[in-house]
Amino acid sequence: MAFPTSVNDQITDSVTQTNVKVLGDAPAMALGSLYQATAQALATAALNATSAQQQLNITAQAATTMGVATLYSLDTASAGKATEAILNGAVNGHSASAPPVASETDKASSEAQAGDVAKSA
Repeated sequence: MAFPTSVNDQITDSVTQTNVKVLGDAPAMALGSLYQATAQALATAALNATSAQQQLNITAQAATTMGVATLYSLDTASAGKATEAILNGAVNGHSASAPPVASETDKASSEAQAGDVAKSA
C-alpha cells in the first residue's frame, strides 16, 4: 500500500481486486451489450420486412380480386344493357313487335357471301 490507513489490509486488497475485476470485465460487458443491441436491431428489421411483405401480398391479392370482379362485371353489364334494350324494344332501331325485313340488296349480299364461302371450302 502507498500509505498506512486504519482499514485492515485484507479489506483494502479485496476492494482493489474487485475493482480490477470490474475494470477487466468492462470490455466484455460492453461487447455483450453491443451484441445484444445489434441482435435486437436485426430482429426488428427482419420483423418489419416480413410485415411489409405480408401487407404487400394482401394489397396485391385485393387488387387481383378487384380486377377479376371487374372482368366478371363487364360481361354482366353488357348482358344487362342488351336485355334492357330488348325489353324496351329498341334493338338496332327496330321495334320488338316486328322483326326487321331484309331488303333485296341485303339478300344479294348474303348470297354472294355464301357463294364465296362455298368456293373457298
